[in-house]
Amino acid sequence: MSEHGGVPGAGLVKGLAVTLKTMTRRSTTQQYPDVAPELPPRSRGVIALLEENCTVCMLCARECPDWCIYIDSHKEEVAVPGAARPRQRNVLDKFDIDFSLCMYCGICVEVCPFDALYWSPEFEYAEYDIKDLLHDKDHLGEWMATVPPPPAHDPLGDPSKEETTAARKAAGPSARPAPARVRPDAATDPGGGAAS
Repeated sequence: MSEHGGVPGAGLVKGLAVTLKTMTRRSTTQQYPDVAPELPPRSRGVIALLEENCTVCMLCARECPDWCIYIDSHKEEVAVPGAARPRQRNVLDKFDIDFSLCMYCGICVEVCPFDALYWSPEFEYAEYDIKDLLHDKDHLGEWMATVPPPPAHDPLGDPSKEETTAARKAAGPSARPAPARVRPDAATDPGGGAAS
């Protein structure tokens, strides 16, 4: 008898039964790279940069737990008609991501308030030299072509902030906001107070 009170060799017999069962099935191995894999939607591959949206706020670099984002910029004066003095704006000089350090957590994509960073499902960017995994802003900009469009808005969900703002502006200044909804179970008296 085994120490657990079962039949001796029962585990071996169960293991062999599993092996025999799987030996008769057809293999489902994907033949990558000869056959391209079917990736799930919104897969995380490489991070793409939409350079014109970047305001050099540095949030992505500060929040990155791996410190793999390197940003450099300079200030430029912009003449504004009717302004007393020219304004300054940041101009992006360098935006590099070191994918040899990146752990693909997505924090940089989430914290970007100006939608400058996106996930691309592209995952085939291996290099022979680890130094070549440092992608500059031009290389990151090329990945934007592979970023899938966002999923469609749920018709039963709440409208987006942009849609609500556009509808309010289209209605004009005389439009009043919609009254607050009252719960159906809350009885109110004509004077506006809750019934006791």
